[in-house]
Amino acid sequence: MKKALQDALDARGYDTLTPVQEAVLNPGYVGADLMVSAQTGSGKTLGFGLAIAPTILDDEMFDAAGAPLALVIAPTRELALQVKRELAWLYAQAGVVMASTVGGMDMRDERRALERGAHIVVATPGRLRDHIMRGSIDLSQCRAVVLDEADEMLDLGFREDLEFILGESPEDRQTLMFSATVPPQIAKLAQSYQRDAIRVVTKSETSQHADIAYRAMIVNERDTDNAVINTLRYYEAPNAIVFANTRAMVNRLTTRLSNRGFQVVALSGELSQTERTHALQAMRDGRAQVCVATDVAARGIDLPNLDLVVHAELPSNHETLLHRSGRTGRAGRKGVSALIVTPKVRKKAERILGMAKLKAEWGSAPSADEVLARDEDRMFADPAWETPVAESEEGVVSRLVAEKTPEQIAAAYLRMFREQHTAPEDLSNPNEKRAPREEFGPSVWFAVSGGRAAEAEPRRILPMICGAGDLSKEDVGAIRIQQDHSLVQIKEASVSRLMNAIGPDMELEKGVTLTRLDQAPSFERGARPTGPRGPKPERKPYRDAPKAERPMSQPEPTPDAKADVPAKPAAVSTAPIEWNDEPTPRVRKPKPADRKGGKRVGKAAGGTARDRKPYKGKSEGPARDRKPYGEKSGGERAPRRSEAGFAAKPYKPKDKPKGPTPPEGKSNSKKNIARAAARSGASDPSQSMRKPRAGAGKSGGKPAGKFGGKPTGKFGGKK
Repeated sequence: MKKALQDALDARGYDTLTPVQEAVLNPGYVGADLMVSAQTGSGKTLGFGLAIAPTILDDEMFDAAGAPLALVIAPTRELALQVKRELAWLYAQAGVVMASTVGGMDMRDERRALERGAHIVVATPGRLRDHIMRGSIDLSQCRAVVLDEADEMLDLGFREDLEFILGESPEDRQTLMFSATVPPQIAKLAQSYQRDAIRVVTKSETSQHADIAYRAMIVNERDTDNAVINTLRYYEAPNAIVFANTRAMVNRLTTRLSNRGFQVVALSGELSQTERTHALQAMRDGRAQVCVATDVAARGIDLPNLDLVVHAELPSNHETLLHRSGRTGRAGRKGVSALIVTPKVRKKAERILGMAKLKAEWGSAPSADEVLARDEDRMFADPAWETPVAESEEGVVSRLVAEKTPEQIAAAYLRMFREQHTAPEDLSNPNEKRAPREEFGPSVWFAVSGGRAAEAEPRRILPMICGAGDLSKEDVGAIRIQQDHSLVQIKEASVSRLMNAIGPDMELEKGVTLTRLDQAPSFERGARPTGPRGPKPERKPYRDAPKAERPMSQPEPTPDAKADVPAKPAAVSTAPIEWNDEPTPRVRKPKPADRKGGKRVGKAAGGTARDRKPYKGKSEGPARDRKPYGEKSGGERAPRRSEAGFAAKPYKPKDKPKGPTPPEGKSNSKKNIARAAARSGASDPSQSMRKPRAGAGKSGGKPAGKFGGKPTGKFGGKK
């Protein structure tokens, strides 16, 4: 190991190296291509930093910075910047110049940094490819290329970018691939772009996450957020990450935890790079305690005091679970990975844990009593109890002892201690089965003013009745919204309490009145209750139901009856109208007569929609004698073809004048034909040109058009 690197490790307090770091320092691996697989949190960043040192560092110090000597590619921006910080202090005493090219940063600043020169460049695949295509970076002097979290880069769709970058780098480079898992895609990529790669598997890979305690917490669906709050309160970790699957879930949890008093930041793909950097820096500085993130933060993020990982939503596969949980329990520290599991996804949780070869402790989420008991243990374990009273505190302490009793002092201290922490949530028992709902029993119906037209809703009517009538939700049954009013079912035993609470005015709120009904209402078809339902009425079978009686259609009036209908409307009477219960027939104004002589008469007048002349039918006289064929022209009938023994003439193609053909690729123009005729020895080139067919004109014998068709006009139409 180079002395500059050893001094940097000693300054950081590295007494021993992790298994992966010791494995890559094997003297036989110097300058060789490596395929290293190790679990997350095993010190892979420092491992490949030590592995490339003999290749890029000839002496103890770097020369003047120019074209990069080493290239490190990471899948995410956060991981790339973290690798840059780690390598910066590792090679600091060797005079290293670092540069980074990551998405979300100003590309002009990165281009200027590359022009000034750098020994090691840390980049993300997409931005690095842009710099290569723009000519901003020179890879001709690159000696080593490191792919960190190679499997994640392939999962994110960076395969084409990686192949492009590796194709642009020198062939005699040293290529190192570091990954937690080695799927077939990684093996294929290594086979294509590495030379006799050495497979390095650390011993710690056989025991996945030995320093991480897994807890699977069964909670009800409605208690998911509360379980996250109680878990954070129970462990009180200096830094914790809560993982969600979607950005919407991240935003909701961030808002909920912030309202409960947690110092929380969000980390998702929709944030800019500046916002994501500030969020992680707040976690490192201690200004934030909880980070709610999507899987974008599951790779490579290293926080110094991260002791708790909470999976608010289960990951999609076991590899994501390992990378999420690997944010804690790093470099020998202990950590906890808590999975929030609802009964609906318990099978999925068991399958993911089984595929990851992990054993979790199954149980329920911390209850409110358990959180408060844990707070008491932390309170009594506070080192402040063992600290002697300072001189500046003696006056206040003497006054408290003199004026207050020990019980008052203890109670005040306990209340002040609990005010500094958010209160835990009460969780329902996920194993407790719901008791069947009792029958509602005898009831009385009331009408509430305001219905569907006034935008009335059961969720508004229920609290209004309970608040004004001194009732609970168990006293209220079905609520049905009608068009202009709403109907509410109240238990008969609670009616007296309701009437006494609202008073004789029967007013629930200003402008909202209550009216008692004498009997249960009969609801219109299609209305559905919002409360408990009674027994369904017995319905007759469909086939036994009587058919609806339909009025028979009136027969069509006969032509004789139509003839009796007057064509003109009757005169309008000016006599006063006498009102009676009999419906007055509707008289329509007749329409004008039909063009063929028929009359249009309305149905109210006894006619049909259109009064046509009756069809006379065929004549009863003898059929008309027809003259034989040909008699009209004075001759005999011409025999038919079948009678005359007509035989079709065989097809005989017409002879076309043959002449010289133009050369291949030339058009059939007069000049080309003339040249062809001259080469063939023809005396008159015009004889070789095709002449129009005789009689092809429109009126027999007239010349046809230029191409043998009918005479055409100026624009191709007929003349």
